[in-house]
Amino acid sequence: NNRKVLDGVMEAIGVTDPGQKLTVLRAIDKLDKFGRNGVAALLGAGRKDESGDFTKGANLSGEQIRSVLAVLLAANENQHLVVDQGTSRVEVGQLVFVRDEGPSTAMAHHIEPMGPPDNAATVEFLAAECSDLGISDLAATNELAAIAAIIESCGYGSDRIRIDPSVVRGLEYYTGPVYEAELLFDVTNEKGEKVQFGSVGGGGRYDGLVKRFTGQDVPATGFSIGVSRLMTALKNLGKLDVSDVIAPVLVTVMDRDTESLGRYQKFTQDLRNAGIRAEMYQGNPKDFPKQLRYADRRSCPIAIIQGGNERAEGKLIIKDLIEGKRIAETITDNAEWREAKAGEKVILESELVEAVTKMLAAQKAGG
Repeated sequence: NNRKVLDGVMEAIGVTDPGQKLTVLRAIDKLDKFGRNGVAALLGAGRKDESGDFTKGANLSGEQIRSVLAVLLAANENQHLVVDQGTSRVEVGQLVFVRDEGPSTAMAHHIEPMGPPDNAATVEFLAAECSDLGISDLAATNELAAIAAIIESCGYGSDRIRIDPSVVRGLEYYTGPVYEAELLFDVTNEKGEKVQFGSVGGGGRYDGLVKRFTGQDVPATGFSIGVSRLMTALKNLGKLDVSDVIAPVLVTVMDRDTESLGRYQKFTQDLRNAGIRAEMYQGNPKDFPKQLRYADRRSCPIAIIQGGNERAEGKLIIKDLIEGKRIAETITDNAEWREAKAGEKVILESELVEAVTKMLAAQKAGG
């Protein structure tokens, strides 16, 4: 999409208040979640969900809502543009709007179910709607037309890359083209329901953002990727082999004062600088057994422990979680105490990287 389209529409229908603009954009961004009727409610007085919670709307008039929806639904996957001569009715899917001024001799546009729309047809429809709204600057639709032409020349149809006026992205700083990458294949969630991953990345142009900090106009565009979601999707598709991925060494947290957190973070960074995956525990430090349970869920091979006594001596406890688990499975007497001590070794802080490297090597050789 192009944010200039949405900005131009709001200007044309008289939405100038910044707060109201954000409410309109938030409503548009909910199209895939609430559908056209839900968005229409959010553009108007508001929407009540199934639980009874009410979300206040943008308080647009019926005419304003009609204008926004006509643009918003231009590229609905089950609709297509149809142009009628001399009619006062504008149909958008199941919604029918009647022009307030009565019968018109101008070209009127409506959308009927006719299969996936062509990108060029979508841009043509947007240009016609913008013209009807009195928008004389067609830079936005011209940019989208150029994008559509480039997409087509690269061999991509609207089934792969689609111009969609409902794409909003960031709510304030984008100034031009915006885009999202979505995964549309079905997966089964924990409840046994068929779901889709949805967006795994997106970005756009934000020419005014750098100026906020430097005072200079700098053209800029950027893209971000949802790494965790993308990795999960790749694993579901069988395209990511994680058999050789080593889980992180866990640096446990005994105290959360600034000095202690700084030391724990330094241990973590020292390991990372040596090429060893490591993370610092972020939960409640008072529940140490919970930290070890977390390490077990993450399949962490090693835990790094430093309490007040160890800190005073400049030492650390390095705990071999794999060996400790193996030993714990073989003992029958006083198990709780012996499990707590199994696989532990006291080292100097300066020996951290060397000791972890040796323990990881021994684990790999033993495994």
